This record gives sequence, structure tokens and C-alpha cells, in this order.
Amino acid sequence: DRLRPGAIEAVKAIKAQGRDIRLISGDVAGAVAALAKRLGIEDWTAGALPAEKAAAVAALSEAGHRVLMVGDGLNDTAALARAHVSISPATALDAARVASDIVLLGQDMAPIGDALRIAGQTKRRILQNFGISALYNVVAVPLALAGFATPLAAALAMSLSSITVSLNALRLK
Repeated sequence: DRLRPGAIEAVKAIKAQGRDIRLISGDVAGAVAALAKRLGIEDWTAGALPAEKAAAVAALSEAGHRVLMVGDGLNDTAALARAHVSISPATALDAARVASDIVLLGQDMAPIGDALRIAGQTKRRILQNFGISALYNVVAVPLALAGFATPLAAALAMSLSSITVSLNALRLK
């Protein structure tokens, strides 16, 4: 199988984030071994049928892993559909693109690493914003109920909390 543009960069970025990578291909062992070596992927499987790819994704999910599947062919659609998140390049078959959560704008795989990084940052911002909102409620509500905060002060504090959450979300890079 040919190596897509940006594939090496994507694998490096994913590994740099501490994530495991598995290559599961329907191609012959020699071709898959050579591809895995070029990509720096130690865990690979060759000769996998479509049902075996889907079963591998299901097994990883059942073991508690969050699975990202990247595929472009008809033989990948079941696995793409079973993954937590699935990505296909724009040049993928229609069935693979339909089964995917994300379709890249071209063939370049490098944006996959960026997508994972941004997703992680987004999750952290969401958790931070939940914390900010919870802190506001833990502090402001009892003060208001005890009569220590006027309705105007509570409204101003709520607005400040909303602005803080919005500004925190804007820090996403």
C-alpha cells in the first residue's frame, strides 16, 4: 500500500501525545511490514478482512480504549462505523466518507495529529469551564441565600462568571 502524504508526520504527532497506534490492513504481510517500518509502527496486522478490522476496533473499545480509526476503502467502513471517532481523506470511497466522523479536505494525513491535539485542548477547556461555573455556584448561591449578596451583585457576579468562561474558551489554539 502506498504511503499517504503527511502520514509519517501524523504518526509522530500521535505518538508524541502518548497514544498507541496499530496498523490493521487487508494487504499482504510484506507490504504491511514495510509500511509499518516506514511509519515507525510496531503493532501491525496484515491480511485482515473487513469483519476482522471491525472486530479489532470493537475489542479495543470493549477493553476501555477510545478508538480513532482512519480508513479510505469499502473494507474499512464497518471499522470506521464502530470506532469512537473515524477519519477518512477526501479521496476515500463514498462509503468510507459517509461512515467517517471527519473527512479531511485532501489526502494529507498530517492534520490528524492537530485534530487530536485540539480535541484534547477542547476537553480541558470544557472541564475548566465546568469548574469555574461550579465554583461560582458553590460560592455565590449560599451568599445570595444568606442575604450577603444583593440581586444586583449576584447578577454582576453571574455576568463575570460567564465572561470568564467565554474568555477561557477563547484560549483554545
